[in-house]
Amino acid sequence: MIAKVEPLTTARALRGPFDYRVPGRMADVGVGSMLVVPFAGRRLLGVVVEMADRSEVPAERLVEPLEALDRGVPAELVRLGLWVAEEYCSTPARGLALVLPPGTGTSGSKVGIRRALVASITSAGRAALAGEERLGERQRAVLAALEATPMPAAELGHGTVRSLEARGLVTVSNAERRRRPQIEGVGARGPAEARLTADQSRSLARIEQLLDDGGGHLLLHGATGSGKTEVYLRAVAATLERGRSAVVLVPEIALTPQTAGRFEQRFGDQVAVLHSKLSAGERHDEWLRLRRGEARVCIGPRSAVFAPVRDLGLIVIDEEHDASYKQEGDPRYDARRVAERRAEKAGAVLLAGTATPRPESRLRLDRLRMPERVDGRGLPPVELVSMAGSSGALHTRTRDALVEVRRRGEKAIVLLNRRGWSNFLTCRGCGRAWECPSCDVTLVMHRAKGRIACHHCGHSEAVPSSCPDCGSLSVARHGAGTERIEAELAELLDPFPVFRLDADAASGRGAILSVLQRFEQAESGVLLGTQMVAKGHDFPDVTLGVVLDADSTLRFPDFRAEERTFALVAQLAGRSGRGARGGRVLVQTLDTDARALRFAARHDADGFLDGELKRRELLGYPPFAQLVRVVCACEEPGPEAAAAAELHARIAAAAPSVRLLGPAPLFRLKGRDRAQLFVKAPAEGPERMAAVRAVRHAVEAVAADRSYRGVVLSVDVDPQ
Repeated sequence: MIAKVEPLTTARALRGPFDYRVPGRMADVGVGSMLVVPFAGRRLLGVVVEMADRSEVPAERLVEPLEALDRGVPAELVRLGLWVAEEYCSTPARGLALVLPPGTGTSGSKVGIRRALVASITSAGRAALAGEERLGERQRAVLAALEATPMPAAELGHGTVRSLEARGLVTVSNAERRRRPQIEGVGARGPAEARLTADQSRSLARIEQLLDDGGGHLLLHGATGSGKTEVYLRAVAATLERGRSAVVLVPEIALTPQTAGRFEQRFGDQVAVLHSKLSAGERHDEWLRLRRGEARVCIGPRSAVFAPVRDLGLIVIDEEHDASYKQEGDPRYDARRVAERRAEKAGAVLLAGTATPRPESRLRLDRLRMPERVDGRGLPPVELVSMAGSSGALHTRTRDALVEVRRRGEKAIVLLNRRGWSNFLTCRGCGRAWECPSCDVTLVMHRAKGRIACHHCGHSEAVPSSCPDCGSLSVARHGAGTERIEAELAELLDPFPVFRLDADAASGRGAILSVLQRFEQAESGVLLGTQMVAKGHDFPDVTLGVVLDADSTLRFPDFRAEERTFALVAQLAGRSGRGARGGRVLVQTLDTDARALRFAARHDADGFLDGELKRRELLGYPPFAQLVRVVCACEEPGPEAAAAAELHARIAAAAPSVRLLGPAPLFRLKGRDRAQLFVKAPAEGPERMAAVRAVRHAVEAVAADRSYRGVVLSVDVDPQ
């Protein structure tokens, strides 16, 4: 037999797969098998993507694999990884790397099964425990512990276990020991199964119908607090009852701990979690439990879409509007689109839920509506507060509202989507602005660290006391970030507690969860942070939501700017008023007539989406078109522009019907000069695939051309 193998190498110009002769001792090798193969004088790990009876290469030139690993990838995931590579203009190796077991390196597995000596009680041991033999106090305690479950000998004491083994009261074996991740929840409260509203019941019935009919794609459009999570839980239960498995995707595992906690509470050990914050051993063991079918529900962020569950029946995408479902590194896949593909191939149900749907989802998916909160209360009133002519970061109405929250001993959430103390520094004498030496951006001041830093490359330096150009001591600070607002709130509300949640305040493992738990457990207080504070948190005692500088995201040169602004404000508004005390929301803005803000203030997602879809169709933007972005970067100026021009020429020749924008210069990032090129093609059909294929072939050709050896190419299909 011949195994067609894709070696796991990063070379973009490599054209596989490559044929290897399978020896008799490797008779079990098939699609998805992981082999160590000789390749270009090295030992490389490869994945079998196809089996064949013969090869076009003469038999005497074929070599055998060096080793077959004792693990593999399901064939359906091999096909999915290759589809991702093709769909997102990446390489087969990078696509396949997404589906490999955790801890897999380029030359083999770096993490394996953990084993330990495990003691189990015998029937003689139970008899001895009942009083038929004399036992020491320590021996009796060990036997009593083993009555419930086998335990590692190391936890019981090797000496005691050995003496009990010698008497035949316990047996000791070298058994597999799971590295169990701890699922900690915030807000994972409530009855085991809440009573469903009429909207929830109708939605669940439709999901169950599709489970029985062979799958389908649904959008669960539910207001904040409408009980979407309970629908997810019931849908997963219905999937398990039918003997199938489920994957539940969340935007970011650390920011939605309620989800993991509630699923673990409902389904116990059937739940596995997969995310980057676990140790390598924990990820390996959770992956293996899913592969074996020991766990049938997987919860995790975007990478969990590749979980090796058996007989997939349901994929849930919670907060489907969230941009974190788009991968930043190559391949730059969108987990939402990958989930659609996987559900379609598996005959599974895709359930995408949110209070603020994307235009793409609204247009393409059948919609289930849940417009009312489960407690029957209305959504909180939202007031747009004009900052025109105001000085300072907090409006008088905002300050008064926060003081009232303190007086009543309640809770508030304040959102400012900008961290640090000041946005940038300038010299009042000569106008100098402090910029990053590696990126064309200004440095942000972080007063607590005494540093000004670049949020792109990480460069930092001490806060200047004077201007190095003119010597002036007058250094001005412009704008406000979460660090500065924290200080203002602490002064305004003292001794009221202020909890800050951003990338600076919660950078260590478990730090985000710690902040959320402290806020939840506090009797009162203010949670201040970046967009982290708007992501799916359920705190019933929050009575005030505040959005600062709400229209800042509208200033970005991005056709999705209004969509993001609407979602951010609407999601933060949904955190308020979930309890008996009700709530309200204040939105500070320079432009109270901004369309996105007006619709968000009315909680009118339908009105916003109707207008947004008309605008997108008129301008030819997604979901009515497909965008592909290609970025060329080089440490020396010049080659990046030449490479972009070559790409333009090749793509135009291969796909003359597509529209090309650029090449155009892009701001310097991490010491590299950059140029970018946009391709606009039809959203679906053969013309779309032809455009993607033209981009992929052009990039491969330029990458293989030694004239552009120093140029780094990156492709982003459907850039966010």
